[in-house]
Amino acid sequence: MPAVQLALQHLGKQPAPLRNYELQFHFADSKCDNAKALKAFFEAIFYGPKHLMVFGGLCSSVTSIIAQSLKAWNLPQLSFAATLPALANKRRYPNLFRIVPSNSAVNPALVKFLSNYGWRRVGTLTQLEERFTEVQKNLAEHLKQAGVELVEAQWFSGDPCAAIKTLKENDVRIVIGQFDEFSAAKVFCCVYHLDMFGLKYQWILSGWSETSWWTHTGTSSCSAQSVLSAMEGAVSVDFETLSSQHIRGVSGRTPQEYKQEYDKRCMLKGLGSSKFHGFAYDGTWVVAKALTRVMETLKYREKYSAHRNFTVTEREMANMILQAMSDTKFFGVTGQVLFRNGERVATIKFAQFQAGREVQVGEYSNITDRLEFAGPIWFKGHERTRDHTHVYPQRMEISMVLYSILASISVLGILVTIVFLFFNIQNHNHRVAQMSSPSLNTLLILGTLLSYSFIFLFGLDGSYVPEGVFDALCAIRIWLISIGHSTAFGAMLAKMWRLHLIYESISFRKRNIKNYMLIGIVCGLLLVDMCLLTSLQVLDPLRGTVKEFSLEFDPHGRDFAIRPFLEHCENIHMNIWMMIMYLYKTLLVLLSCVLAWKTRHSNTLTLSHSRCTWISVCIAGPLSVIGAFLALLTRDQPNVQFCIVGVIIITCCSVTLSLVFIPEIILMRTDPDGASLSNTKQTDSSASSSMTLISTALIDLLQSDNKYLTMCISEVFIYVIMLIPEVLYLAALPCLFVLFFNVLLVDECISLTDVFLCSVQRRLSLQLPILHHAYLPSIGGVDASCSTPSFGAQHGQEPPSFTGMVHLTDMK
Repeated sequence: MPAVQLALQHLGKQPAPLRNYELQFHFADSKCDNAKALKAFFEAIFYGPKHLMVFGGLCSSVTSIIAQSLKAWNLPQLSFAATLPALANKRRYPNLFRIVPSNSAVNPALVKFLSNYGWRRVGTLTQLEERFTEVQKNLAEHLKQAGVELVEAQWFSGDPCAAIKTLKENDVRIVIGQFDEFSAAKVFCCVYHLDMFGLKYQWILSGWSETSWWTHTGTSSCSAQSVLSAMEGAVSVDFETLSSQHIRGVSGRTPQEYKQEYDKRCMLKGLGSSKFHGFAYDGTWVVAKALTRVMETLKYREKYSAHRNFTVTEREMANMILQAMSDTKFFGVTGQVLFRNGERVATIKFAQFQAGREVQVGEYSNITDRLEFAGPIWFKGHERTRDHTHVYPQRMEISMVLYSILASISVLGILVTIVFLFFNIQNHNHRVAQMSSPSLNTLLILGTLLSYSFIFLFGLDGSYVPEGVFDALCAIRIWLISIGHSTAFGAMLAKMWRLHLIYESISFRKRNIKNYMLIGIVCGLLLVDMCLLTSLQVLDPLRGTVKEFSLEFDPHGRDFAIRPFLEHCENIHMNIWMMIMYLYKTLLVLLSCVLAWKTRHSNTLTLSHSRCTWISVCIAGPLSVIGAFLALLTRDQPNVQFCIVGVIIITCCSVTLSLVFIPEIILMRTDPDGASLSNTKQTDSSASSSMTLISTALIDLLQSDNKYLTMCISEVFIYVIMLIPEVLYLAALPCLFVLFFNVLLVDECISLTDVFLCSVQRRLSLQLPILHHAYLPSIGGVDASCSTPSFGAQHGQEPPSFTGMVHLTDMK
């Protein structure tokens, strides 16, 4: 009211044509109540006098409800305090003009300010009220058009701490706050507790510029000093309520001179200052100038009209007033007054809180789209705040020292392996080498060479090879290790299978195993590998993939962080392929270990390499399986993974080659001709008995004699059964059991036709000594002191029929 009264006073002192007219206001206080506002509006229309315009109101809700009905009444409206962005909708409020800028008018200035400092990543914190949410939505559109990323948009109605914490977790450094001064104390109290101020953060408060609000902390748990510390350096942006330029405006006074008169008038009336008093003052001038222009136009038309009774309709009058306001342009106390589509083209000011006070630092003009700085923006550090943590990508690569050590050992292993290869080829006809299958040894050497070579490729990453080459490297790696593993373990599996047959089968000579059968086992395993690897390469090939890890912030508090990343080989269905591959390899290793365990007791010199082979299998097998699973568990630790894989491969290959070839080399040097091998064969009875060739004639003779003995014993058994009624039951019972077990043992002798007769003699002497010494000679059995068959008479004579029965009866 003091500003309007002051404007009317100044208008009365203006020259013609303004002083030719007098503005008369009909004041009504709605108290921001829609019902009271409507009642006052209808009473003014009903009781008169005739009104030309509506000036106001102060509250956006009242302005909105009045403005929607003005089209029907043909009344223009000029608002000096309603800043709600929704009022800019001309389809809904066609007769509404605003001399006060909309709250969303600061958004173009904000985008310009962000661009000036190169901030391309921001977040918003918005209070859940319509006047703030509408501004935030409009700001999001402007940010999108300017290419600024809105990282996180948080809303709050009560406690803002959760929303602020979310902004911090998303590494939002530039925060645009849209809330009133009553919530500001709570916001900056949370900012203080979460340490979201200072060097790393920049707060921009949009849409309000109230002073000394921090002294009213309200229900917050922080003191005014804590709030001031948190908001130190924060920038506020709002439309300019009073121009800072020392230019005499339409009233002949500068904004500063007007402010002095306004403050004096308020002091005399005991009133407080209002934020919108300058817009009320300039608005009064807009009304006066617009109505004066319309009146002068009507006078001119009436004077030069051809019609004597010149009249203007209410609608025409309203349109003329609206057009006059749209054309109004002058410099007022709030700056340049200019309308664009019914909205004030505003000047936006930027201020910063420095040392507890607000200092104006810049100004943006919507007319010229220029941002000018009155003073420097103060930043806590030596440079401007960054819009995000500066992240330095760091490749997790294998240590060069570790790679050099394992690569050097692998080179040494490859050289030793080549020496063993030449040794195996040169001595493949030697008797000792023949026992260990030179062909399988060659395959074993090839498998270890591939495994050694895998170490070189496994230690390479994107820092050593280009991106396209790294994809090919992924395929080469898995082919090398898979083929190498299957070749080496396939050769040892074939050896163990052959040794198992030698050890378990007495008639090994009848089941002679050729080398091509053993090589076929290895080829079969390689065929399975080829099928799996080809399917993998065609259906789901391995490609270089970059895996990023969580940020590692600087421990000294500097504003940067390190994001480790790892390059590794991966495909879409990685887990399925690895499960199939590991299951197949584990079964191969398990089968080799089982066969090695079964043949661990073969101690003959002929099979002497079996001991070293099963030891190497039992060491390399479990190690390879354990290493594969440890490699999976340490995928995110390249140095640990490379060390485990490299050490296990080198250990398995070195142990296997050493146990296979070093005993052969020692034996060949001590016995170049293999003579000791033949002597040992003759002295080792347990092993030589299973390996000595038994003549076919002797085997046939033993089978004939066994059949004859079986027939004789059967006749004796039948005869004894016939005598049971004539003898005492208790005396005959032991004989029945003796004869019954004798039959079982003879049946066993028949089945073991490949065993020496002396073996049968020992079994009978151990299990049935009474039968052997007492009864077998009588029925044509075997002499206890003889190692050849004897039937009580010379072989070839007719065997006795029932001599044993008379003996048995006498003893009975």
